[in-house]
Formats: sequence, structure tokens, C-alpha cells
Amino acid sequence: MEQADDFLEESRQIFKLLRNKSEDAFSEVTLFKSWTINDVIGHLHIFNHAAECSLQSAESFDNFFTPIAERLKEGVSLVEAQRPWLKNLSGFELLDNWWEGSKDLASKYKGTDPKKRLKWAGPEMSARSSVTARQMETWAHGQELFDVFLEKRVEHNRLKNIAHLGVSTFEWTFLNRKWPVPKNVPDVILTAPTGTKWEWKGENSDGNVVTGEAKEFCQVVTQTRNILDTKLEVRGTVSEKWMKYAQCFAGPPENPPAKGTRYGADG
Repeated sequence: MEQADDFLEESRQIFKLLRNKSEDAFSEVTLFKSWTINDVIGHLHIFNHAAECSLQSAESFDNFFTPIAERLKEGVSLVEAQRPWLKNLSGFELLDNWWEGSKDLASKYKGTDPKKRLKWAGPEMSARSSVTARQMETWAHGQELFDVFLEKRVEHNRLKNIAHLGVSTFEWTFLNRKWPVPKNVPDVILTAPTGTKWEWKGENSDGNVVTGEAKEFCQVVTQTRNILDTKLEVRGTVSEKWMKYAQCFAGPPENPPAKGTRYGADG
């Protein structure tokens, strides 16, 4: 379960970014749905706890998540739905609680059979997929944190976990919108942070291909950047539609940010 170490290092990078900021900085508003930094860390904290519950049992997860799901169905925003559990946690107290929880969660994943099936808000998944999803969400929400401070994040090859998740959720992007799944699955060829090439061969790609930096591909599938704000090369009508709406995370269909609305030190 090396993915557990990757999740922990993704979390550590955020902790290092925020630990030397001021208490007031946690009230800064990010470019993600006007969430504050407190909202972002609170969101990561509560869903890390949800993952810990899922590791315990399906019943434990249901007991924790059902009240949140019910509030969401009533039209309450995700930020509002998470506040009762977070209570008054904010600033460095919230950061420290989240960081300690991240370390505990990583340790629990490492002691879990990678193939164990786990309950979740969407379809159930393996423990390996679960911890990869935690890394993905941590990295994705980390983007708005680095953006708000205009600091450039140093990327690592653990990004391959997120890129693989992006590739493997090709069908999900279409199914989630109740669209027919194309028979031509694009090839994906990405340049890793270290400069090596990562390739995923699609089925019957028929000229559909996505190429470029792994970082930018991950930004698109996690919807932290609009495809038009990247240098990714996209060829073929299937590739174009996929990259326009790509969504590698669970939940109802979400639209990517409009062109030019998400940016940071890297543009």
C-alpha cells in the first residue's frame, strides 16, 4: 500500500504550506466556490474521518455519513453540512487536527488489505482505490491553497496515482451524465514531473489521444483548471468531449471552472 505513503506526503505538503502562515490567513477566500482555507481543510478533515469509518465497517460509515447525505438532499451546501461535525474548529487548531488525522488514516490504510471492499458515498471500492481517492482529493483541494498564496507547488511522481484515476474514470464521466459511453477510448501520453513518459493505451482509440504534462492532465480531471487554460494537446472528438467534462471524483455531475477563473503561480 505505497499509495498510503503517497497520500500522507500529499497531506504533508499542504501542512508545510500552511503551518507558517498567520491565523488570519485561514479566513482567506480561495478561487474554489469562494471556500475559505478553513472550509477546505475542514472538508479534507471530515472526509478523512469518513474514510476511517469506512475502514472500520460499512455500518460505521453509514452511521457517520447518512446525516450529512440527508442535509445535502435538503439543499444544504457541502460547507454548511460539514460544520456541525467540525463545530468551532478553525485556524491552526483545525490544521493540527487534520494533520494528525491524516497520519492516523495513512497508518490504518497501510495495515489494510489493498483489495478489501469499502463502503463510500458513491460506489464501493477497494482500499487501494480509496486511499488513492483521498490522495486525489487532497491534491485537488491543495491546488486552491497554493493558488491563493500564488506559490508554485513542487510536483512528484506520486502524481501518477491521480493520473491513473483520471484515465480509469473515462467511462464514469459519461455515465455520470447519463450519456452513451464512446467505444473509442483515447490514448493518454503524459510527461511525468521527472520528465519520463507515462502511457495508457485506450481501446479502439481511432486517433483520439491526449498528450501533455501530467500535472495539467490531473488538473483537468480533478476540475481545478479548465482544459482551455492548459497546454494539453487533445485530438479527436471523443477526447475533446471527455476533457471538456472530465470528472474523476464521485458525486453528481460537476462542471469544470470557466476559462480563466482558476489560476495561480503557474498561470
